[in-house]
Amino acid sequence: MTLEGYRVKLGWSKAQLAREAGVRAATVSDAEKGKKIYKATAGKIANALSAALGQEITYEQIEGLAFAD
Repeated sequence: MTLEGYRVKLGWSKAQLAREAGVRAATVSDAEKGKKIYKATAGKIANALSAALGQEITYEQIEGLAFAD
C-alpha cells in the first residue's frame, strides 16, 4: 500500500501524520509525491502508521517511497 493509502485508511490529514511521526507536513507531502526522503524519516513515518494500525509496518513495505543516499 502507498503512504497516501495508509494515511487515507486512517482518516488522517498529511498534517496529522506528520505530527504523529514527528516530521514536517511538507516531508509527508514530498514522500507521497515520490520525492526522496531519508530512511530514518521513512522509519518515523512507518512507526507512526504501525502504532495507529496496531500492526508492524516497515518503511520497505510502503510502496512508492524513494530514498536519499
